[in-house]
Amino acid sequence: MFKQIVVVDNTGMHDWAIERLGELSEKPVKIFNDFPLNKAEIIHRIEDADGVFVSYKTRLGSEILAKCSRLKYIGMCCSLISSKSANVDVDFAHEKGMTVTGIRDYGDEGLVEFIVSELIRLLKGLGKLQWKSEPVELTKRKIGIIGLGTTGKMLADRLQAFGAEIHYFSRTRKPEAEQEGIQYLPLNQLLATSEIVSLHLPRNTELLKKAEFENLGSGKILVNTSLGLTFSKSAFENWISDKQNFAIFDGDGIGGFKKEFDKYENVISTEMVSGRTKEAYARLSQKVIANVDQFIINYEG
Repeated sequence: MFKQIVVVDNTGMHDWAIERLGELSEKPVKIFNDFPLNKAEIIHRIEDADGVFVSYKTRLGSEILAKCSRLKYIGMCCSLISSKSANVDVDFAHEKGMTVTGIRDYGDEGLVEFIVSELIRLLKGLGKLQWKSEPVELTKRKIGIIGLGTTGKMLADRLQAFGAEIHYFSRTRKPEAEQEGIQYLPLNQLLATSEIVSLHLPRNTELLKKAEFENLGSGKILVNTSLGLTFSKSAFENWISDKQNFAIFDGDGIGGFKKEFDKYENVISTEMVSGRTKEAYARLSQKVIANVDQFIINYEG
């Protein structure tokens, strides 16, 4: 049991999940449905809590964690891929004896639907933009996927069903995917030969710089739905200045650069986070509660 649980911001957890947290907290759960504006507000919200839950939008760095010394559990209601990409200072938390848990694979379906939908609209000219001088299909399109994790693999599977030719680049080879016809290429070769490139990388990753964009060349489509930019901003702006190039972003992918990038007529963007659907929040809630339930079992055991 926890003495005090705090839901620091708008995590998207379902009511049933909040009720479950209430069963685990001696005091009534403190719930905040907006986002704190600064570190002082975060610290004030947490106060003397020993269990907190937080979305990907609020950062719990070492300065905050040092002042919240009663914390024993931090439930990230978002992906925890690595300590480098996390919005919680996982290493510092561990040094202080705090347990940090995160989740994976809860918003991929909606995100992949967004990518496929926007690609079809762009290829066929169903919106205000059209890639080529006449509508074309996904059939036989050369598509490169950078980062073949859960989302990248799901996208590859969907695009293969349309008859697209899929290649991938990843830090590690994926033999099972290669057996399914998803071919590995070194990064520069993938960029040069792909007509469409979709980025699926952890937060704080800058993979594409000036040389990579030069290698990507003209007449291409770049998709980014990762958490933030995964490329050099200046190199991208130079590349997108070529009106034969197009870029597609959802709310996560474009981050705080929507106003800047929207000045380019060949950028398609939305403020919506494409993976945040009703179904995704249900999966998120289930996984967050499963994590805290397991923590209690381990802690009391």
